[in-house]
Amino acid sequence: MDSAFDHLDAAGLLQIWQHFDADDNGYIEGKELDDFFRHMLKQLKPQDKITEEQVQETKKRFMSAYDDTADGRLQIQELANMILPEDENFLLIFRREAPLDNTVEFMKIWRKYDADSSGYISAVELKGFLRDLFSHHKKKISSSKLDEYTDAMMKVFDKNKDGHLDLNDLARILALQENFLLQFKIDASSQDERKKDFEKIFAHYDVSKTGELEGPEVDGFVKDMMELVRPNITGAELDQLRAVLLRHCDINQDGKIQKNELALCLGVRFKV
Repeated sequence: MDSAFDHLDAAGLLQIWQHFDADDNGYIEGKELDDFFRHMLKQLKPQDKITEEQVQETKKRFMSAYDDTADGRLQIQELANMILPEDENFLLIFRREAPLDNTVEFMKIWRKYDADSSGYISAVELKGFLRDLFSHHKKKISSSKLDEYTDAMMKVFDKNKDGHLDLNDLARILALQENFLLQFKIDASSQDERKKDFEKIFAHYDVSKTGELEGPEVDGFVKDMMELVRPNITGAELDQLRAVLLRHCDINQDGKIQKNELALCLGVRFKV
């Protein structure tokens, strides 16, 4: 593999990612995955005719070694582990013992680094985010390298090239897992099923285990709920929808949503 991508740096890796994640969904999968391994084999053996059998065998071998989530597709961190030398693999700082699978944790990050509450992450805010990640992992980084990594990530993840990252751009960077609410049936067939579903849902977003949703817990619930019907809401839309939810559900107007308030607000679907 090394000889296929000699001297590749972080910026080069991000360019490869941008090319092969053709549908821009945050993964290289399906035909994209075959295209990547076919490209890799052509880099390794430019004089040879590459067969489909070779492509599938190479894919099987490398996916068994690098597909950390075992979901049959590559995230950008997994691709980085595959082809970047360790001293250049700044994407290692995004790796966790467990995937970022709770939108509440994602929203904590979003709120912290959208420091001016603009609904976007600017290049300056992204640089602060990267600096803190390196510091947290006790990795020293020069100012020039930090600038290089910030610029590279903006080029790849700033899809509309407006100089800002939106909610969905950051979700791709952090490989946020699938919407938690997708596993539930909107029209559960019995009251008992609706009650059980509600209990699971509330427990998932009540990360602080206080019996009420507040701050990023409300944000996470709003983001997941609204994206069931309208995918890829923006940061500004999230703020508007959050205000609507609090206006309708926050009966005692304390800026939080108690369990009984949410049950009453969603009474059509869940009864407790």
